[in-house]
Amino acid sequence: MLAFWTEAAAFLLRWLHVVAAIAWIGESFYFVALDRGLKPPKQGAQGLFGESWSVHGGGFYLKQKFLPAPAELPAELHWSKWKSYTTWLSGFALLALTYLLSPDLYLIDRNVADLSPTQAVGAAVAFLVLTWIVYDGLCKLVGFRDGLLGLLVAVMTLALCYVATGVFSGRAAFLLVGAALATIMSANVFFVIIPGQKRMVAALAKGESPNPLDGQRGKQRSVHNTYFTLPVVFAMLSTHYGTAYAHEHNGLVLFVAMAAAAMIRQFFVLWHGGARAWSLLVGGALLLVGLLFWLSPAMRAEPAAAAVSAVSPANGATMPDGSASPTIVLSDAYGERPDTAAIRPLIEKHCVACHAAQPTLMASAPKGTMLDTPERIDLQAALIHKQVVELRIMPPGNMTQMTEAERAAIGRWFAGRSK
Repeated sequence: MLAFWTEAAAFLLRWLHVVAAIAWIGESFYFVALDRGLKPPKQGAQGLFGESWSVHGGGFYLKQKFLPAPAELPAELHWSKWKSYTTWLSGFALLALTYLLSPDLYLIDRNVADLSPTQAVGAAVAFLVLTWIVYDGLCKLVGFRDGLLGLLVAVMTLALCYVATGVFSGRAAFLLVGAALATIMSANVFFVIIPGQKRMVAALAKGESPNPLDGQRGKQRSVHNTYFTLPVVFAMLSTHYGTAYAHEHNGLVLFVAMAAAAMIRQFFVLWHGGARAWSLLVGGALLLVGLLFWLSPAMRAEPAAAAVSAVSPANGATMPDGSASPTIVLSDAYGERPDTAAIRPLIEKHCVACHAAQPTLMASAPKGTMLDTPERIDLQAALIHKQVVELRIMPPGNMTQMTEAERAAIGRWFAGRSK
């Protein structure tokens, strides 16, 4: 019963998280487009910096921006903050309910790092906190030298990708890098942008001149948030793309994809200001296409377990250089050409705890994939082979300690089916 309510809560949190993120990102994109598209006003009130006309919903809109402020503040001001806070809080709650509550299942891959559940949870939380501390420190140290700061933030992001993939399972690493950048975004709003705006409003209400640094810092952090947006969305969605996070060089894969996303975002930022930097869009697209070619099976070495031939060479034979050939043992407990009945005990040992009509490790089978009958195993043969043999991402973190011989048996089983 607890598993049912945990899964239901995770679903509702995921729904809330996505809706809040859509609202936050949509508003962020709108204000970036508005700010970049402002035109000098022909005439207007004191402090009017720029304006923009648009047509939507059967009517015409005039948007105006004042710097530092209008002569008289309105009675009500819209504050862009709750969408950001709701996105982060719901995202962290979802992270805690899934990954942090079941670290053996989601966070740990002992082929990457042999962590205890407590160590894995502590490392995940520390990863988020330390990312913000390092980023905020860079911003304060470098100040408004934006070119240098941008380069340092890019190096920091590359380091995040490599640290995460060197500590956590591939899927968790991608998610945590996205969560770390999202933490920076929301922390920018909470610790820098909103407090600065409140100080500006308070100063204007007293008839004083606001500190220009508050506006400059808020603008700088807002710009950073804009460029983090598409990389964060990629990281969150990539958890559904095992080919990426299971790659041997998954840290580099993640960084290249994020760099391409930032280039594409820059294209649209410049577009809103009237520029047409097609090289950024084409460059970002080419990076992604090149990345896909790099991820393709043709560019990847066959896993050792999958490369075992169904026909064993004669043991003791000599290689062309005169050395003895390695002994390859195919006659294991599953046979040289195992059928479904032969590998069913293997599936029950490593897969059925999650992939069954009534799994024991979770409330329901992930994506509805059930492997608790021979018929269901046969139906999912291609998926089993891809996840277990090609990508080697199942079992998660190899928590059940599947051996190379067992992976090889599944490879032979699948190869025999295709003949």
